[in-house]
Amino acid sequence: MSDADRQAGRVPVSPARLAQLVGLIEEGTISGKIAKELLPAVIETGRPPAELVLERGLVQVTDEDALKSAVDEVLAANPQQVAVYRGGKASALGWFVGQVMKATGGKASPAIVNRLLRERLDAGGEAS
Repeated sequence: MSDADRQAGRVPVSPARLAQLVGLIEEGTISGKIAKELLPAVIETGRPPAELVLERGLVQVTDEDALKSAVDEVLAANPQQVAVYRGGKASALGWFVGQVMKATGGKASPAIVNRLLRERLDAGGEAS
C-alpha cells in the first residue's frame, strides 16, 4: 500500500479479514511475524486467514515437548554460546531464540521458546 492509500483510508483488506488475522495471533495460532508474511496473501486472495494458515502449514508450534527438544539440541550444539550467556551476557538469549526459530522453520512460539531457554540456561544444565 502506498502512503496515499493509507492516508485516504483505502485499506485493501476488509476489517473482518484483518480481525481474523489478529485473532489468530491472539489465540497463539500464528506469530506476529507469520501474520506479516501472510497479510499480502490475505489481501491478494481475500480468503480467510485461517484457511491460508492451514494450507501453507504455518500453524505455530506450541507443543512444549517438541520445543524442549529443539531447545536442548541448540544448547547442546553451542556450548560456547551457553558459556557466554552464563558468563553474564544476557543478550545472548536472543541468539538462542533465533537458532531455535531457525530449527523449527520459524514456527515455534517465541514466548514458549524464551521461557524454555531461560529455564534451561538459568538452571545451569542444558537439559532436564
